[in-house]
Amino acid sequence: MPKNSKAIRREIDDDDVTESVKDLLSNEDTCDDSFKKSSLMVGDVPQNEERDAEEGSEEEEEERPAWGSKLQYILAQVGFSVGLGNVWRFPYLCQKNGGGAYLVPYLILLVVIGIPLFFLELAAGQRIRRGSIGVWNYISPRLGGIGFASCLVCFFVALYYNVIIGWSLFYFSQSFQQPLPWHECPLVKNKTTTYVEPECEKSSATTFYWYRVALDISDSISESGGLNWKMTLCLLIAWAMVCLAMIKGIQSSGKVMYFSSLFPYVVLICFLVRALLLKGSVDGIVHMFTPKLEIMLESKVWREAATQVFFALGLGFGGVIAFSSYNKRDNNCHFDAVLVSFINFFTSVLATLVVFAVLGFKANIMIAKCVETNTKKIIDLLGKEINPSLIPHHINFSHVSPEDYQQMTNIIRGVVEDDYPRLGLENCDIKEELNKAVQGTGLAFIAFTEAMTHFPASPFWSVMFFLMLVNLGLGSMFGTIQGILTPIVDTFKVRKEYLTVGCCVLAFSIGLIFVQRSGNYFVAMFDDYSATLPLLIVVLLENIAVAWVYGTEKFFEDLKDMLGFSPYRFYYYMWKFVTPILLLGLLVTSIIQLVLSPPSYSAWNQQLAQEQSLSYPPWGLAVCISLVVIAILPVPVVFILRCLNIIDENAGGLSTISYKKGRIIKDTTSRTREEDEDDDASLLQAKTPSEAPSPMPANYHKKSGPPLGKDITLNGSCGTGYVMPNITDIPDMPESDL
Repeated sequence: MPKNSKAIRREIDDDDVTESVKDLLSNEDTCDDSFKKSSLMVGDVPQNEERDAEEGSEEEEEERPAWGSKLQYILAQVGFSVGLGNVWRFPYLCQKNGGGAYLVPYLILLVVIGIPLFFLELAAGQRIRRGSIGVWNYISPRLGGIGFASCLVCFFVALYYNVIIGWSLFYFSQSFQQPLPWHECPLVKNKTTTYVEPECEKSSATTFYWYRVALDISDSISESGGLNWKMTLCLLIAWAMVCLAMIKGIQSSGKVMYFSSLFPYVVLICFLVRALLLKGSVDGIVHMFTPKLEIMLESKVWREAATQVFFALGLGFGGVIAFSSYNKRDNNCHFDAVLVSFINFFTSVLATLVVFAVLGFKANIMIAKCVETNTKKIIDLLGKEINPSLIPHHINFSHVSPEDYQQMTNIIRGVVEDDYPRLGLENCDIKEELNKAVQGTGLAFIAFTEAMTHFPASPFWSVMFFLMLVNLGLGSMFGTIQGILTPIVDTFKVRKEYLTVGCCVLAFSIGLIFVQRSGNYFVAMFDDYSATLPLLIVVLLENIAVAWVYGTEKFFEDLKDMLGFSPYRFYYYMWKFVTPILLLGLLVTSIIQLVLSPPSYSAWNQQLAQEQSLSYPPWGLAVCISLVVIAILPVPVVFILRCLNIIDENAGGLSTISYKKGRIIKDTTSRTREEDEDDDASLLQAKTPSEAPSPMPANYHKKSGPPLGKDITLNGSCGTGYVMPNITDIPDMPESDL
């Protein structure tokens, strides 16, 4: 070999060393990037790697179900928010709180409270793509109990809400008869005579049918009276319908929404057109929209309007979050929030028009009966208590109009002032009849059913009305059950089919208490105490968690990244200051109202054939308090467990999902030994645990043998069991060692 061959070989070796160093440096970056994408990531992540982590989670997101179309999603949100309350609660509040004037505070509070909070829930669900438990664990682990509280409230509401659907199914099944079974009081026959049922005669045909035939109600909540088999069967059918619609998640329930969400609008429009053709319907609409401006100044009106806005949109239930979590991340949820909110408002106004048009028609019929009955009394009193000369000559007793009757009674009252009450003549005033405010089951199953008995082709309209109630109830039930299933499936990785069936079977079993003869009293109890106060607390904590714990500015940045534009600054001030203060005020006034008015319920007295207010027994008070406490209990429990580090804040509690730095990554606490060995094998094959390609540099040393030097620092970024020397700290060594 020539003398200079050693020098040539030395130069080649030097080049190899230089290239090895470059390889090491380049591979350090590659390995580091791949490692930061893996589930072993710790510490802060730079912005580029954070984006890579988001891309790395796309596979998991792709597995999440998605809505078939935007229309399907909007119908689901509308179906959830538009429920029975729009038909039988909003018209009552409108009538009670100033008629058309009530719409002003309602609209103001819809813009100030409703839309901002609805937008907040939509954005949170869409951004994080998890149910309520996952969303609030992500935003603030210490407030993770908010999600569990939402699930409990949803469960409590679902228990009794489906009972109302069962009642509607019963009336629906009884509507295929001519005449309708509640058309008139039943007759009782004995051996000698036939007479009208006394309980029905003292009340009315529809009232008797509701309390005695449908519910077969007991006299108090303490008298259970056993199961009502008719309502038990209807409840079973209602839960079977919910289970079948929800068993495949949004793939099955989304298709049902096309019918359940749109059909009520068809029925309401048909009812409005039909009612407007009936005598007296305009009187009801005029009465409803006549503004009583002085009532607007009362604080009670604003409090009730705020409460109605709050519940009309379904805030705090978790259903809004669950539905929006199946959206694409770039969906314009701000547009959805405004659209659904105003659809809800206009649905309430449409339902109010229908209700008052029908009640106006009913009021005219009742006034006509009242005039006929009292005219007979006047005829009997002529020449005795009443001077015939007092009756105007133009009045024909064979046909007395309400105006003629008012004229007669005014003249008689003016002449015999002191003795007028003794005559027993009623006023028969249509305004007084329309002012008899009814809501809830009293409106749907008594007042409205009575009005429909006077409709031409009444069975058809009865079938349509109760089918509408069933669809309105199912739309809300789908959102409520989704608020239970989605968080549990996301958190505990349970099979949705098994969970759906189990949840429905459990709810039906517990719901048997609502189909006892005393079941109606338990429905009223749950309606009053299981949702109102807990939901106010839940939504207040949601607002605080986003605005003050997570940070409004940070949430705005997330929204800008998600939507492609920054929302109006209006929402910043609403979330940060206005809505928390208003919610806190609403919560305080609700607590004061509960304290000042002891818990009571309306019981049906069979002997008197009328409702009377009764106080709950001691065990009933205990149940009322327990409903509120149990619903809110998860919030302080999770908070205490987080503060005491009994639940790891970075592990999302019991979840198998970790929440770090605004990204969702897989939990690695349950890794098996075989998975670790696979990772070691993947490193030997020049792959990181995250399966990212990463060529192995030539200068890696296995962690066996003596250390290279005391000043060498270890970098574990390429996997367990491997040491990568820091080039800057390598001591002088022979080239052969390098």
